[in-house]
Amino acid sequence: MLFPGGGLPRRAVSHVSDTPALVVELIAQVAAKGGFCGVVGWPELSYAGVPAEDAGRVVAVPEPGIDPLGVAGVLAEGLDLVVLHTPQRLELSPVRARPLLARLRQGRAALVAVGTRVPSPALEVAGEVVAIHGVGRGSGRITGLDIRVRVQAKGARPASGVITLGPGPQERPALKVMK
Repeated sequence: MLFPGGGLPRRAVSHVSDTPALVVELIAQVAAKGGFCGVVGWPELSYAGVPAEDAGRVVAVPEPGIDPLGVAGVLAEGLDLVVLHTPQRLELSPVRARPLLARLRQGRAALVAVGTRVPSPALEVAGEVVAIHGVGRGSGRITGLDIRVRVQAKGARPASGVITLGPGPQERPALKVMK
């Protein structure tokens, strides 16, 4: 298990890199266990990785208006996981983050911030697609991805590993997407 304590910390902020497949996997895992998720400010996010039977557990607010932090705070009071996405990098000062963090502490959610930085996050998660499965001569359908995930938590040693989403490599070798 890459996450200290077995998962995302509740009532705390985790910074997660802008890796949509990784974020959708987090949503799918929470929804599969009966949890409810919210996604604020990510209209182009595809929920294809969330099974149809769990899709009703996901609340999407693609256009949160002028106060995405307020919307995320309201959702954090009642859901299990809230993803806050800002297209432009947003650095919150302690004063500006205070209302969001207060609402987060009152609820039970884990808050995943993508593109938004708050002071002193509980967890930093970086993901990078390193292989795509299913693409090759004679086949043009992506069947799976390998994502290298690096996790750093307060007071814990960094951890890293590769997770495979979808079927792993089968007959054909994976197309490497490394720099």
